[in-house]
Amino acid sequence: MPNVPTSAETEAHKTKAALKSAASHAEKSFVEAADAAKASVSEAANRAEAAIREGLETFRAQSRTYADSASHQLDVAQRYVSERVKERPITATLAGVGVGLLLGLLLAGRGDRR
Repeated sequence: MPNVPTSAETEAHKTKAALKSAASHAEKSFVEAADAAKASVSEAANRAEAAIREGLETFRAQSRTYADSASHQLDVAQRYVSERVKERPITATLAGVGVGLLLGLLLAGRGDRR
């Protein structure tokens, strides 16, 4: 008898071909989805990096402004104290000695509590 495929064998071959086709289609779909996800993640990372850079630059500019302002205020205070000391050196000396004495007493009092 010649080797004539039966209907079950024919259906098995059709099913096998359909499964191969489905697997191939699924693999292509997975690769496309992975590529799309990779592109999306890369784009999001680039946007986040740009936002962080912009925030950092803003922070630097603001901190420079604050530092300049603090430096200016310190210079003004230093000039004020210097002028007052020149006007009344004895008063300034006595005030310095008084502050030193108070700090010494405070620090000595802390040592007794131990």
